[in-house]
Amino acid sequence: MTSTPVATTTPEIGENERSRLDTAIDDLQTGTRVWSALTVAQRVTLLRQVRTSVAATAEDWATTAAATKGLDARHPLRGEEWLSGPYGVLGALDAYIETLSRIARGANPLDGVTIDRAPGGRTRVQAFPLTGIDRFLLSGFSGEVWLEPGTTPRAARAAAGLGQRTPTLSGGVGLVLGAGNITSIPVLDVLYELLASNRTALLKVNPTQDPLVPIYKRALAPLIEPGFLRIVRGGPAVGAYLTSHPDLSHVHITGSAATFDAIVWGPKTARGGRRKKPSMSKPITAELGGVSPIIVVPGAWSDADLRYQAEHVATMRLQNSGHNCIAGQVVILSEDWDQADAFRAALRRAYASAPERPTWYPGSTNRMHQASDSYPDALVLGDRLLVEIDGDDDASALQTTEYFAPVLGVVSVAGTGQEFLDAAVAYANDELQGTLGANLIIDPATEKSLGTAFERAITALRYGSIAINGWTGFAFITPTLTWGAFPGSTIDDVGSGIGVVHNALLLDRVERSVLRGPFRPFPRAVGGSLGLSKGGGGLFTILPTPPWFVTSRTGAEVSEGLTRFRVNGSIPGLVKTLMAALRA
Repeated sequence: MTSTPVATTTPEIGENERSRLDTAIDDLQTGTRVWSALTVAQRVTLLRQVRTSVAATAEDWATTAAATKGLDARHPLRGEEWLSGPYGVLGALDAYIETLSRIARGANPLDGVTIDRAPGGRTRVQAFPLTGIDRFLLSGFSGEVWLEPGTTPRAARAAAGLGQRTPTLSGGVGLVLGAGNITSIPVLDVLYELLASNRTALLKVNPTQDPLVPIYKRALAPLIEPGFLRIVRGGPAVGAYLTSHPDLSHVHITGSAATFDAIVWGPKTARGGRRKKPSMSKPITAELGGVSPIIVVPGAWSDADLRYQAEHVATMRLQNSGHNCIAGQVVILSEDWDQADAFRAALRRAYASAPERPTWYPGSTNRMHQASDSYPDALVLGDRLLVEIDGDDDASALQTTEYFAPVLGVVSVAGTGQEFLDAAVAYANDELQGTLGANLIIDPATEKSLGTAFERAITALRYGSIAINGWTGFAFITPTLTWGAFPGSTIDDVGSGIGVVHNALLLDRVERSVLRGPFRPFPRAVGGSLGLSKGGGGLFTILPTPPWFVTSRTGAEVSEGLTRFRVNGSIPGLVKTLMAALRA
């Protein structure tokens, strides 16, 4: 993920600015004592108040966010700002409220949650869906959290709850350097600081989110008033002052590896300077993006399958104009698949026909030019590029540059079946930069034919979030799943980041989350679930086209409707929304 450009020298701020920031930190120091004095039951009450205030701002939040990205009230993709903004935060609050409510009454967050075993001695928590409404609205989707090898189910239960198991133990005051691309990220990161680590939070909003600050302050007023949160604006100078502030105990950043290195090692590292001793000694966690693969496993697909999955892939790249840390960037196809050319043609059509929208994130135009310079033969399809690597083409730029813009690449490896899957997994692990998220598309018949070898291949993927017949962006807004890089990164080689967020079950020793979705949507999924459609063995789902698809004709209406249902629980409103979904 990219963020505000990194300065190559440490900037200075004025005395008034320093005084303002110091006062905010002093308020948060007092807030830590208040937070530590609250019982878990009182924290549940507080979270319900936050939910009420977030719900009251939902419309302003979504419409303001859409406007900052150049999407007017008639734009077909404005629904993205409902789902990736207030919807995601409301879902997280509901999940945290449930977790803390269990702890408050002496229960375990994992009571009633299925826990079983994954390959390699791992414990697996069946973390989604956990509510009846999610089972209905998102039928066909499921999610698992895999814990690190050696973690037993007993240990998983004993550790669940993290900071809420020791509510009087303060984590101090943390700094959250907010993301600039998705409006729920800063809020979700603040909630995780508060609930997982008992840290009050100073949120520095990315300048791209400045128009949202008044809305954030209204939405999060129940956290601001008692001193649990302060929100400040500012550029690199403010960020530099805060990361070196002695009264801040921890830093969390959502941004780029270059920004991370400048914080930890000093600004000169942004220009390739030699690393000696870290210039910041306080602990830091980070989510930093990467180059995400989309592995397309060859099978016998119908024309409808080809069209639907091509639209799926286009969505993975084009949602938010590609300004996502988790945007799919490299499609991995089999050069031996007899339908490869048909899929490539369907992908070109889907990628070219998605609605046009502004490429709005700072620096995106330069990165588009960078891609064009590296691949002068790339297809220019309106406001986006499609890079198809053939023959002796050099794929290195595509493999190592997170373009954070509408640039999609297609590469090929040999083989079919298990041979292809193993080769594609190796390509993703060894050739692509980062370990944040990977996507894999496979039809039910092919998955069945692979048997246990399929799960072994999933285990071999070194990514913190894996989506099978889904997009990892869906995992991002699923609060009981976890979000972060695959474990193992350090400040010396940070990759896609350190640590996790979201994680509303408050699980310890997380390795990855695995999302599963339906290969075929309704109504084709009905035949698939009965073994009647081509390939058979589908998963039932009520969504003909998910509302986050850039090709969904009613995506904006459905996304808004689902968020309003989160707000008020209106059944008539939900029925209207589902009718719109059927027209997608």
